[in-house]
Amino acid sequence: MKSKRLGRTGLYVSELCLGTMTYGGKGFWEVIGKLGQEAVTGQLRTAFEAGINFIDTANVYHEGESERLVGAALKELGTARDSVVIATKVHGRTAKGPNGAGLSRKHIFDSVDASLRRLQLDYIDLYQTHGLDPVTPIEETVEALDALVKAGKVRYVGFCNLPAWKAQKAISYAEQHNLARYVSAQMFYAIAARDIEREIVPMALEDGIGILPWSPLAGGLLSGKFSADTAPADARRAQFDFPIVDKPRAFACVDAMRPIATEHGVSVAQIALAYLLAKPGVTSVIIGAKTDAQLADDIAATTVRLSTAQLEALDKVSALPAEYPGWMFEFQNRGRFEDGMER
Repeated sequence: MKSKRLGRTGLYVSELCLGTMTYGGKGFWEVIGKLGQEAVTGQLRTAFEAGINFIDTANVYHEGESERLVGAALKELGTARDSVVIATKVHGRTAKGPNGAGLSRKHIFDSVDASLRRLQLDYIDLYQTHGLDPVTPIEETVEALDALVKAGKVRYVGFCNLPAWKAQKAISYAEQHNLARYVSAQMFYAIAARDIEREIVPMALEDGIGILPWSPLAGGLLSGKFSADTAPADARRAQFDFPIVDKPRAFACVDAMRPIATEHGVSVAQIALAYLLAKPGVTSVIIGAKTDAQLADDIAATTVRLSTAQLEALDKVSALPAEYPGWMFEFQNRGRFEDGMER
C-alpha cells in the first residue's frame, strides 16, 4: 500500500481510503448498507492491517450513526491517534429549521462539535464541505473553516462536489487573507464518469489539490456484475440508482475491462480501481464495501499494474464527448506543446 502526500501539504495518506457509507442502517442510507459495530470494527482492522491509514465518513451518513460506529471501532481497536487520518464532512441537514443545514458559520460550528462527540476525537484531520451552499457567501464558509483550524478542532480542510469556479473562488479568498485553504477535492470520479477531467483535475494539478475519488465503481455498476443485458436483482443499484452515469458508456467500459481483468487474473472491479489509481492528481481512491470479500478484493487492486497499452485502450473507450471550450482549446493549440515550438 503506497502513501501519497495530500495535495501540497505535508500529510501522507494511503492510496486507498476506507469509505463508511455502508456503516449504520438508518433512513434511506440502509439501501446502501447496514453494517453494525462488529462488522465495522472488523473492516477497520482489515484496512489497518493492509496499510490503509485513511478513513472517510460524514455527519449525514446514517444520521450520524456512521461516525459513531467509526469512533467506537477506533476505541475498541486501541488505534493510536497519530497513526490514522480521519475525514468527515459538513453541509447536509442534521436538524430541523433553516439553520440545520448548509455551510454557514453557525451550522459548521455546531456540526464539528457534534462530529467530534460521535467520533470520540479531540480533532478531525480533514474536514470537508460536502456540497454547494447557494445561500451562504463562500467567504463566510472559508473564515469559519479557518477558525476551526486555529481552534485545533480541524487540521486540514477540503471540498466535495463543487464546480471548479466556486472552489477556485474559495481558494483565492483563503490565500489572499492568509486563511486555511482547501487541500483536497472529493469528487465523483470513475472510468465511466470522467467529468471532472474537464475543469476540476486541471485546477487541482495547478493548485496542488489532492483528488479523492468517491464511488470509483459507480455504485457497483463497474463491478463486473452488470452489463447491458444483466442486472442483479439484489444489487444496491436496483433500489437506489445513484450516482448518475451514462450507462451505455459504463457498459462499454465494463466490456473493455473484462479481457484485461482476465489477463491479470483479477476482478473487473480491480481494473476499474487500478485505472483510477494511475490517473494524474489522484491521491487516494475511496472504497466502500458491504462484505469482507468485497473489501479484500478492493484492497488487492493496489497490486494491479496496467500497461501503457491497456491504459490507452481504457482511455479511448471511456473518453468524454467533446465539449466547448475544450475542443476550441485543443484546436487552437494543436502542435504547440509537442516539441516546445508553435507551428
